[in-house]
Amino acid sequence: MKQALTAIALGAFLLPALAQMSPIGTWNSIDDKTKEPKAEIRITDGANGLSGRIEKTLRKDADPKATCTECQDERKGQPMVGLEIIRGGKKDADKDTWEGGKILDPENGKEYRASFTPIEGGKQLQVRGYLGPFWRTQTWVRVK
Repeated sequence: MKQALTAIALGAFLLPALAQMSPIGTWNSIDDKTKEPKAEIRITDGANGLSGRIEKTLRKDADPKATCTECQDERKGQPMVGLEIIRGGKKDADKDTWEGGKILDPENGKEYRASFTPIEGGKQLQVRGYLGPFWRTQTWVRVK
């Protein structure tokens, strides 16, 4: 009985920590130039892998009615808030990285291959976009 209670107590303590080592959740994307939060992104997991949408814009000068004027697919003209910017991506069985997805930069309309790696105990997310052999990495911060 004592072992069962210990196991339950440990499980209650460890499960939230393990759940945080995932890209699932809400994140603040950070502007490369100003280092200020740019948007709040909610990432979920479904049958087709990861999906990430802009929940809200955080820039002081952002137009709340802005649309994706640079998008090249069915997202063209769609409101920025609610726009799906992450599609696909599955967990790599050998490491704590989700790969095979795509991420859209709504400011230029380009879509990049992407990987997502939780770091700092799941408090941050390394988001890496690839275009051919080149890549750019951003670090997003989990919203509490």
